[in-house]
Amino acid sequence: MKSILTALLLSISLIFSSGMTSSAQDFQKGAEAYQSGDFATALKEWVPLAERGNAVAQYNLGLMYANGQGVVQDGKQAAKWYRKAAEQGLTEAPSKQGFCWTV
Repeated sequence: MKSILTALLLSISLIFSSGMTSSAQDFQKGAEAYQSGDFATALKEWVPLAERGNAVAQYNLGLMYANGQGVVQDGKQAAKWYRKAAEQGLTEAPSKQGFCWTV
């Protein structure tokens, strides 16, 4: 399951980051860190991207907050990031939101 999620995240990142070399490199660094379990580095790389509107980084932050990976598990923060990604049309995000509304 983790390898499927990783492949999905990496392929989505390529779609959303094409033409943004610096952002793509930052995202990739975060993805590699996430894969290796270095959630602190993934968070460091993805937060600025998410705050600048990168929907995949927003979705990934939602996952991290939902699962307590590198952050204190927080359903409200997870829902916030999933919602931001969904508002930009990231189709994976709406299915995750339901897990966070009542947390």
